[in-house]
Amino acid sequence: MEIDNPPSSDKAKETDDNFAIVLELSEDDPHFDKKKKLLQNKGFNPKEQVYLKSSSGPDWISTTLKVMLQIARLIQLDEVELYFGEDDACSSVEYYSPRNEVEALNSILSLLDISLSSGLCMQMNVLQELREAIIGMIRDFGEKNSVKTTILENHSCDKEECLLQWGENNGIRTRLQIAYVEGAGRGTIARENLNVGDIAVEIPVSTVISEELIRESNMFHILENIDGISSETMLLLWSMKERHNCNSKFKIYFNTLPEEFNTGLSFGIQAIMALDGATLLDEIVQAKQHLQTQYDSLFPTLCNDHPDIFPREVYTWEQFLWACELWYSNSMQVMFPDGKLRTCLIPIAGFLNHSIYPHILHYGKVDPATNSLKFCLSRPCSEGEQCFLSYGNFSSSHLLTFYGFLPQGDNPYDVIPMAQTLRLNRKIVQRVTPD
Repeated sequence: MEIDNPPSSDKAKETDDNFAIVLELSEDDPHFDKKKKLLQNKGFNPKEQVYLKSSSGPDWISTTLKVMLQIARLIQLDEVELYFGEDDACSSVEYYSPRNEVEALNSILSLLDISLSSGLCMQMNVLQELREAIIGMIRDFGEKNSVKTTILENHSCDKEECLLQWGENNGIRTRLQIAYVEGAGRGTIARENLNVGDIAVEIPVSTVISEELIRESNMFHILENIDGISSETMLLLWSMKERHNCNSKFKIYFNTLPEEFNTGLSFGIQAIMALDGATLLDEIVQAKQHLQTQYDSLFPTLCNDHPDIFPREVYTWEQFLWACELWYSNSMQVMFPDGKLRTCLIPIAGFLNHSIYPHILHYGKVDPATNSLKFCLSRPCSEGEQCFLSYGNFSSSHLLTFYGFLPQGDNPYDVIPMAQTLRLNRKIVQRVTPD
């Protein structure tokens, strides 16, 4: 999974007579020029000021939020949305994508909260009305796109309950429970009604599996001398062995992991042959070839040279593939206070499933004040509802290959490369053209 960047910088500005909310496109945005042009085509500036009145009515609130939302949507466009948004520069768009809409609404909410917390604005009542209206828009958008949660009561969650207890004993705080959900396998369910900004899960860094653990292990002094080996590969090899360590601090976590992940990397020959001509086939074949090459570069050499640390029965191709699937499907990118981005396994949080309508958008940055990861809600989640996050802006083929599932609904990131389209067209022509 990828770490989300924080929203673009929005500001508030006060003069003697007026208070303005400033929605600003950051010059550090990698797509600054394209977004600037798109904003200007819509009649906005890259630094747009929205002035507040000393009093307001329903029509003014609605009109003002409509303008702010138009600007925020454009500021929050990602690369794919921007590509298609450029062709739609002069038309009215309801919203670009679920992710974009929730991001845009939350960026406005964040700006309003900053203005309210300052306590300097004379139009506090107007800010509060705007805030309540934005919260209502976020709630309505979530309700329109909510997914029915059906819990399968006939599945035992004893191992998962043990993990939750382990988490509580180690400082993890969660307002979620783990359950088997129809059509999704295991997922996280809200124990109570959660609102925008609530922390669904808080994970102390001490319970996160990161590269610090490999540095403390007896295999680090061997692995660090291998040219080009990454910390992610080291962790992968560490987890293969730690999985079988009865004294591991993370034994309860490893006990909850499946024997098989069933991602695209585990597809058999028949399944792969059935994908002939599909984009997914190329992705799976390339990924498996890369992993096989990586495995062959390490084994059996490590087993031969250090059999006490790398026993053959543990470091088989099958277990290597299992560990690869574990890290591909469950790891998260975490930004630590030292500014380094590390790939980690995060117990309990790893049970949060992906959705194109996520409740949690921004996660993966350690709060230095608490030395913990906080998973805050960007839209409400009702008691008994499955709580989702976003794994990233991935195509369905990528999600199937590396995570083992297809997302529900229309995935806005399902883009077919032009080369693939031309290849498919040639096959169609060959089939319909007589000899």
